[in-house]
Amino acid sequence: MKIKVLVLSLLASVALFANAQKGLDNPMTRAVLKVYSDQLKQNPTDWETWMHRAYEYYNHYAYSQALNDVDNALRYIPESKKSERCDAYLLRANIYEQTDRLNEALSDLNSALALNPDMYVAIYQRANIEYELGNYSDAKVDYRKIQRVNPRSAEALIGLARIAVKENNLGTANELLDQAVNIDPNNSEYYVRRARVRRSMGNDRDAVDDLILALSTDSRNVNATQELVDMANSNYAAVVAGLTSAIQKAPKVGMYVYIRARIAQAHHRYKAALEDFQRILKEQLYDYHGIYASMAECQFALGRFSEALDNVERAIAKDSNTVGHYVLRSRILRALNRNDEALQAALKASVVNPGNDEALAELGLCRAVLDQWNEAANLFGEASINNPQVPAYYLLRAWALASHCNQPVAAKQFCELAADLDNFSAGNVNSLRGFALLFAERHAEGLLWIENILESSTDSDGYINYLAACFYSAAGDQQRALDCVAKSLEAGYANYYDWMYNSDGRINVALLRDNATFQELINNHKSLF
Repeated sequence: MKIKVLVLSLLASVALFANAQKGLDNPMTRAVLKVYSDQLKQNPTDWETWMHRAYEYYNHYAYSQALNDVDNALRYIPESKKSERCDAYLLRANIYEQTDRLNEALSDLNSALALNPDMYVAIYQRANIEYELGNYSDAKVDYRKIQRVNPRSAEALIGLARIAVKENNLGTANELLDQAVNIDPNNSEYYVRRARVRRSMGNDRDAVDDLILALSTDSRNVNATQELVDMANSNYAAVVAGLTSAIQKAPKVGMYVYIRARIAQAHHRYKAALEDFQRILKEQLYDYHGIYASMAECQFALGRFSEALDNVERAIAKDSNTVGHYVLRSRILRALNRNDEALQAALKASVVNPGNDEALAELGLCRAVLDQWNEAANLFGEASINNPQVPAYYLLRAWALASHCNQPVAAKQFCELAADLDNFSAGNVNSLRGFALLFAERHAEGLLWIENILESSTDSDGYINYLAACFYSAAGDQQRALDCVAKSLEAGYANYYDWMYNSDGRINVALLRDNATFQELINNHKSLF
């Protein structure tokens, strides 16, 4: 399988949600919605139009609008039209399920099944929701109903296996899972589902093997790849061991090497990732511009800036239309103190993709390093307008305004905006909420946030403790910051650029770099780099 296909599949899955949301703003969708709105103004009881618009909103993840429309449809669909009412209940159940209102979803599925007792999809969905609600006996009844409708239903077998795990009947669970896969051994999705159940049993190694089987059956199975990435968050060693075994058995299958490299890179194991990317090129498993860019990213993180520059320029030579390549080139040039050239690279990124938020933010950082602070603040503002869900852009703007533009009140307001974003849960370290609170002079709340993060999170790769070191350093607690540095390095956080060079904004460890203990810690862990 060509690595380019894998990359495109991964990118497609990541972009799907964002594109669907943006789809509401495209001209065609707006035109369709306008037609529906005009029809409903003329006839507010037109249930068919309410349903058509509800489906349109649902398909674009606009769940609150979809729910409003299906509620209206159900008001006006005649009781005699059982099939149409059944469809409406099913759509509303899906909306409730997507918005974690499982009891409401269950109620609507019961209503749908009262109208059509043999609807396979509704029985299966109800069984899954009953399982999620802990109603295992009811779920078991429904999974067995599915088996009566379709004796070869892998979905029913997998559902019953999940219940067997909850009942601690692990032998039965394994038998049911094997039966499900044997129904159609060429269906990669069944291996993914078996992997998920095996994970719930604590059997990570066999789960990894299943995901690799899924990819060997269908190299475009994005669910399998995403499961491997997710598993690595909790059991990196098991995932890497499974991939290593697969590589040993099939050394010329570049996909396995690529996935191992990307997972290593995502977990800040840059040396291991770099070795795999280099292997892909050396053994001619694939020659793709993204490989050179990934190598450059790893070398940049390891502080090997000249090598990184060579590789990002190779990536650009192979593909001159990828904005990320120019953003990376700009970052590397800034690290080399070639700031005028960095500015030109960032400008080129903005030309390649006008309005791209990452390009705007990098251009702002270039302006900042050239002491053009008003321009920098404006560029950070443009980035936040173009992508208002990224907290870092508000914090960069606040940094420029507070530190260099003499606008502390405005800076505080942007910190408050970052703190109030709802795109992350409060317990997600990537929300940066504690930093926003700290810089908004809400110190106690910021401290509580980072303490809760450290207490509730498993820091498998040191990233959380790195951010905690940044936080405590900014808060003036140097000893706590150094403790977190030690924990981060011990866990393997190998981003030498972050440790020794990164001075962008206020989220970094720049204030620790002159400390003798910090220097000793870095030196003691130099094997990471």
